[in-house]
Amino acid sequence: MNDGTAPGSRGWFADVEREDRDGAAASIADGEADTPRDWPMLAVDEGAVASTEAYYEWLHEATVHATKGAVNARERADDQQLKHAVRAMDDAARTANELAERVGEWAGALFDDVGSGIDAARAVAARDPSDPTEERVVALASQVVALADERDELRAYLESHAPTVVPNLAEMAGPVLASRLVALAGGLEPLAKMPAGTVQVLGAEDALFAHLRGHAPSPKHGVIFTHEFVRGTRREDRGSAARAFAAKLALAARADHYAGERRERLHADLAARMERIRSRAEGGSEGGDEA
Repeated sequence: MNDGTAPGSRGWFADVEREDRDGAAASIADGEADTPRDWPMLAVDEGAVASTEAYYEWLHEATVHATKGAVNARERADDQQLKHAVRAMDDAARTANELAERVGEWAGALFDDVGSGIDAARAVAARDPSDPTEERVVALASQVVALADERDELRAYLESHAPTVVPNLAEMAGPVLASRLVALAGGLEPLAKMPAGTVQVLGAEDALFAHLRGHAPSPKHGVIFTHEFVRGTRREDRGSAARAFAAKLALAARADHYAGERRERLHADLAARMERIRSRAEGGSEGGDEA
């Protein structure tokens, strides 16, 4: 909170109605003062409040209201929508797969050649039930289909929305992985402030904690393993690939957060670096693991 003064060294409460929480919050956020003053007594002297106790009550209400507004604005930010969407997509996929397994088991006891998985659930959902039990199985299968369709819609949303929010990350990692990195970090700003080594192991927290407890080796990569740059590199070079990829992802996140513009050099440098790493499999060699 910044106890501020308007012209004439008046406090944040000057010209703010007691019921105007938005005005009070804005005045506190925007105000400033060259020197501290006894703001509670000044508020009493100016007739803004009846007592210092009333001043602190008003100040508390205004600051809480300002904090709620800041939190709501942050949650409405575009990067937070990526976070919510990718988490919802994962939830929908997980639930659909779990229920599809249940549908397969149940429907298998009622129908011939049911199969398993989402496709089997779609087939069951298309059936015309002949009794109350079949109605329930078909209804459950329909829910699986709805969840699977929603998963696909959420993925399509990420593929169209992520490039406008994180253009460099989306191009470098793909829209879904870029969104997943934003979600794991808690937002674009915290991701942009992370060192490359932290970006490298995002999503591998359990393995990292096990390593810190002395129960496992240090993880070489987290969720970035799903990208072809890491997964598609031969095993002995994956550590180098993961470090190089994470270093460029960290730079991409910073470019997206602080500039919001595509940086061609980042993508060209990453492509060249990955080409050098993969050339080792063809008999080439390269010293060091610089990014």
